[in-house]
Amino acid sequence: MNNTRIMNKTLLALAIGAITHSAMAAENKKEDTIVVQTAAASDFKPGGDQLVPAFLDGQVANGGRMGMLGQQNAMDVPFNIISYTSKLVEDQQARTIADVVANDAGVQSVQGYGNSAESFRIRGLKFDGDDMTFGGLSGVLPRQVVDAQMVDRIEIFKGANSLMNGAASSGVGGMINLEPKHAGATPQAKVGVDYTSESQIGTTLDAGRRFGDSDQFGARVNVVHREGEAPVENDRRRTTLLSTGLDYAGEDFRTSVDMGYQKKTFHGSETGVNVAGVNFVPEPPKNDRNYNQKWAYSNIENEFGMWRSEYDINDSWTAYTGLGAQHAHEEGLYSGAKLVDASGKATATRLDTNRISDSVSGMAGIRGNFDTGFVSHKVNVGYSAMTKNEKIAWKMSAAANNPVTNIYHNTGVNAPPSTNSNGAGGNYSDPLTSGRTRTQGWLLSDTLGVLDDSLLFTAGARHQKVVIRGYNKVTGLENAGDSFDGDRWMPTYGVVYKPWEQLSLYANHTEALQPGKTAPNTATNYGQSTGIVHSKQNEVGLKADFGRVGGSLALFEIKMPTPILDSNKHYGLDAEQRNRGVELNIFGEPMLGLRLNASATWLQAELTKTKDGINQGNDAIGVPNFYAVLGAEYDIKPIDGLTATARVNHSGSQYADLTNSKKLDSYTTLDLGMRYRFAVNNNQNQMTVRAGIENLTDENYWSSVDDSGTYLFQGEPRTVKVSVGYEF
Repeated sequence: MNNTRIMNKTLLALAIGAITHSAMAAENKKEDTIVVQTAAASDFKPGGDQLVPAFLDGQVANGGRMGMLGQQNAMDVPFNIISYTSKLVEDQQARTIADVVANDAGVQSVQGYGNSAESFRIRGLKFDGDDMTFGGLSGVLPRQVVDAQMVDRIEIFKGANSLMNGAASSGVGGMINLEPKHAGATPQAKVGVDYTSESQIGTTLDAGRRFGDSDQFGARVNVVHREGEAPVENDRRRTTLLSTGLDYAGEDFRTSVDMGYQKKTFHGSETGVNVAGVNFVPEPPKNDRNYNQKWAYSNIENEFGMWRSEYDINDSWTAYTGLGAQHAHEEGLYSGAKLVDASGKATATRLDTNRISDSVSGMAGIRGNFDTGFVSHKVNVGYSAMTKNEKIAWKMSAAANNPVTNIYHNTGVNAPPSTNSNGAGGNYSDPLTSGRTRTQGWLLSDTLGVLDDSLLFTAGARHQKVVIRGYNKVTGLENAGDSFDGDRWMPTYGVVYKPWEQLSLYANHTEALQPGKTAPNTATNYGQSTGIVHSKQNEVGLKADFGRVGGSLALFEIKMPTPILDSNKHYGLDAEQRNRGVELNIFGEPMLGLRLNASATWLQAELTKTKDGINQGNDAIGVPNFYAVLGAEYDIKPIDGLTATARVNHSGSQYADLTNSKKLDSYTTLDLGMRYRFAVNNNQNQMTVRAGIENLTDENYWSSVDDSGTYLFQGEPRTVKVSVGYEF
């Protein structure tokens, strides 16, 4: 604690000193205001890897990648998509992708099932963090938690998206794509140091420049190391990241190679309270107290890489390719608190996991444009595929051996012994292949334009094939119940009408395909798969882009077959989850020096068409009826470079079971911050000091529940973040 207090005082003194020094200097000379410059919207060429120009002082972009259709301006497509930039990551001191998507009310962050993984709900439907794409390629990014320092854009596509991205294990409600960092036109080098309470210290490096007679070669490198205790006691974390982006931009040929290494370590981190055995929602423990055990840990190590290229055959046609791969090794000793009664009494469980996964992903295609009479065409024909191989072994403690603890007064207990259940968990030190997955599909799309492209009609289809094989962890033989093949044509069509350049009206019908779940051990068909889940979405809305202010309004309905246990304890797709909602996004600078990023989602997620009427009409698990985010920045004059920031997040109540008998209360959090950017070294270099407090009011709340209603996850306590960055 003494070291922590010393570090707090040191960082505070550094921040105050830097601000005071620059304020005094401002009285003697006028410093140049730093303006973030982005490519003009008129220079943007859709369909490729060129990023959409950004709004909001370079923090938000009105568009992003639509899978194999490439980067698209949101105003020209009949879909809802928004992007957040690396500048927002820096200004908000975001550490992971969950920190970034918290700016959008259409996305809810949910912790992993009994571990520290980041998962999400988009439009109220589960999206597994492992399904995020990297430059449009699936299966490439690090597993479970991705550090935000390595990416240039975090792009959120809302809605069923199998046309663009194919089948995924989740993602019916949307997709998150990350774009790598590449060198810009101006050489840059940034070094930084940061502090996050309770005692996490981090260092960062971000450097890039271009080479060659016409700057056709580029190189960008990012390095992060951060470790220490989180705001929750006895929760220690460590991150090590190295990523490199190399690119070549010729007249007709463009290519890039992105490689990275990331290792995340969690020791004693909270992994949720198991409430499966009780019929109530407990009061949350004090938010800085740890109800988990010190001996629990998770180590996740990833090596990954991606190659992309484009070749302009002529002025109208371009061929593109991409290939990516990832190797991941997760080893952990997980522990959860399984609640027993309202006094907080719980048992400390133990699960040892050794998981090795390898995946390869690729795509290739050709896109072009031509006219037939008065009708313009933008055509894309492509093929994509991904293969994934997993080796998993486990051990776990017997329920009778689990020690007793208390989520309100956790004094710590010894780890119970674990066993692989007479070999059922496999060879822990050398796991056999437990599963293989292959997805592949052809994409055909055409966007037809008339009336000088003020009316655009998009029609497309993807033929998707899914092959899943499950294997016995002991014998290595295939398990018929865990294996299936399936394929389907999935149509998508939409229309955009632009009565004015600044306004787009749109509508779409699109679909999604994903592998089904396996029956739990409480079902008569335990271990069998439910087969492929085929979901459908209809959406209408409008978008606006007035140069300084933009936004969108969307109304949607998604219908997804849902597995349930019927009255005979058979587990199958015998129900439907229907999500109907309204989304509102507003972003930009309505007044000079005042920037807003606000969004709200009203959502009704209920079970329909249930077999035997079980839970008919009930709300889905973990989906609030209302979620809102209001973010704002204000430049404080007359001190150039000084900016105040604020963000309010509000979530309505949500149910923790399908019978709707267990309910999580609504909550509201407030984040405040300041940043100050000023010139140093005779105006040759720039320094930025940022300070922020998240959950300023120290709200104590349950933030979410997993899709099965098993684990409740607690919101973070009041957290202080301070960082100093130097650009040269």
